[in-house]
Amino acid sequence: MRYKLLCTCVLFAVAVVAASAQTKHAFSGKCAKADMAQSVPAGDKAGHVFMIQQGKCTTDKGELGGAKSKDGVFSEHDEAMGTHTKAWGVYVETYDSGDKIFYTYQGTGTSKDGALVTGANKWQLSGGTGKMKGIKGMGSCKLTGNASGGEDYECTGEYTLAAAK
Repeated sequence: MRYKLLCTCVLFAVAVVAASAQTKHAFSGKCAKADMAQSVPAGDKAGHVFMIQQGKCTTDKGELGGAKSKDGVFSEHDEAMGTHTKAWGVYVETYDSGDKIFYTYQGTGTSKDGALVTGANKWQLSGGTGKMKGIKGMGSCKLTGNASGGEDYECTGEYTLAAAK
């Protein structure tokens, strides 16, 4: 019984330390319509297509580890059925320091006339360069289609920078 209580206390202490190391992260910006986009019909139903696309984004608000976000590039593959889309991708964000961080994401959205109306995704930080190397984190974004055929995004989450060596 003492061993069980000790283990529980140790796990709680580790969880508290890990939670306290997390830093809140909020960022927002705009993505233009994809520069490169290809689609192929799935062939099973009308309106069912698979797509691959890549485009650029600019950051309105975003700071991480003392560096300000400048811009990013998304590369994703999508499956669309009528007005519903599922997306999986990688987002590479560049900071004013020249460092980069890498996000992987999965999301869903609704569209009208081939353009996003609204959507959401969940992301994880999968790495970085320079001071961002070893970064870990997760969060989510809300997406809204914009007049240029791209999207506006508002994201929140948490991250932990790797210890400096």
